[in-house]
Amino acid sequence: MAENKVKHRSVEERVAKGKGYRKKTPVSSSTGWVPAPDRPDPVALLEEQNLTREQDLVPVRHGRMLVSPFTFYRGAAKIMAADLKDTPRAGLVAQLCGDAHLSNFGVFASPERTLLFDLNDFDETLPGPFEYDVKRMAASFTIAARNNGFTKEETRDVTLTAVRAYREAMAQFAKMRTLDIWYARLSEEQLLETINLAVASQKGKALKKAAQGMEKKAQANVAKAHTRDSLQALSKLAELVDGQYRIVSQPPIVIPARELGGSFHMSADELEHVIHDQLRSYRATLQDDRRRLLERFEIIDVARKVVGVGSVGTRAFIALLQGRDQQDPLFLQVKEATRSVLEDHLPKSKFKQPGERVVQGQRMMQAASDIFLGWTKGAQENRYLYWRQLRDMKGSAIVEGMKPLGLTLYANACGWTLARAHARSGDAVAMAAYLGRSDKFDVAVTDFSARYADQNERDYQAFADAVRSGRLEAIEGL
Repeated sequence: MAENKVKHRSVEERVAKGKGYRKKTPVSSSTGWVPAPDRPDPVALLEEQNLTREQDLVPVRHGRMLVSPFTFYRGAAKIMAADLKDTPRAGLVAQLCGDAHLSNFGVFASPERTLLFDLNDFDETLPGPFEYDVKRMAASFTIAARNNGFTKEETRDVTLTAVRAYREAMAQFAKMRTLDIWYARLSEEQLLETINLAVASQKGKALKKAAQGMEKKAQANVAKAHTRDSLQALSKLAELVDGQYRIVSQPPIVIPARELGGSFHMSADELEHVIHDQLRSYRATLQDDRRRLLERFEIIDVARKVVGVGSVGTRAFIALLQGRDQQDPLFLQVKEATRSVLEDHLPKSKFKQPGERVVQGQRMMQAASDIFLGWTKGAQENRYLYWRQLRDMKGSAIVEGMKPLGLTLYANACGWTLARAHARSGDAVAMAAYLGRSDKFDVAVTDFSARYADQNERDYQAFADAVRSGRLEAIEGL
């Protein structure tokens, strides 16, 4: 099998490449964004997505998106992908998250059991223009700040911080050795140290008190993440019946397999057989040592479980496995993988199996990935899945409650993290040379974000009108 020939350019050549792109696509070119004249109906795009989703869950998805323009944005990755295709791009490609809004960052455990802050959702991952992720992230900060009642100036400052953090971090990565970029990570200690420094820098009693409150909340969230493991999930999601644990039924959010057979036109026995076949197929995608580790667990129960906002309606399950005894549980999450929304406008993934696309993209972008991350083809035609641990010290920030200082610190962490993820697969030297030292790129993307937030509000209103008119059905509060 012939190997692809890899070109190795000098640092000088890579710098020249990045600067050359500035002439073709100025860093300020994102300023003044307006929607395309032939922009598709945003509601129609959501309806198109709904066609392949679990129809009983589509109203739940709509209900979660209906809460606010911010929650609507979380579920509108397909809409934004259609808008981004017409925006300026330099031509510098990296592995994209594809849905890099601020709620898709969080903490989780590394294989070494340390807590890391990183991107944590890769359903839409695909190689593409680095600007796509930056704009998706930046606009999310503008929308979140508006949702939290920030002033126009505070909103602009938070968004600028996110983009500036990305640009300045990329400049740092451009100077680093290749392996140093690969091993770069943001640990819980570094996060808490950053917060401590911010608290110490505050002047005035009121500001100092508010900052200290934020610090305590951050420490509590980190401590809570440490408790979120499979044993804790067992106490929340399972019950002991006749000496055997099983997942508790909580329809429509959690429905055990014993109640699902009819939904998939299978008997209970047939469904059990399919589940075991799926587990064996998934194990085969793991590294040998991890496969052998997983073989020490037996599957006990499976249930459908609704997750997130944008993912609602795609097939998602949890599986309860047991090791040496009942106090040795392992919960796995099984999520459906579909085509990335970016594939409507960018070259298709080189992976024919969407589950593998998600897994390989996650491994490329994260500083450390779940040891049980794998994929399999679904039992039914054109259904694909990926697997990972359900709770492995996972935690996320409650963005809706953040004040300007807290959201600014969070923006700085997200910007740095996204740059590190792009630097692992893209050319950090060329990207840094393109972005430059001035704030022109930051200001341009911040301007784009304000304009896109305005469009998001109009799309949200159109979505809400579609629900009120009966065009879309929504179930709220779930």
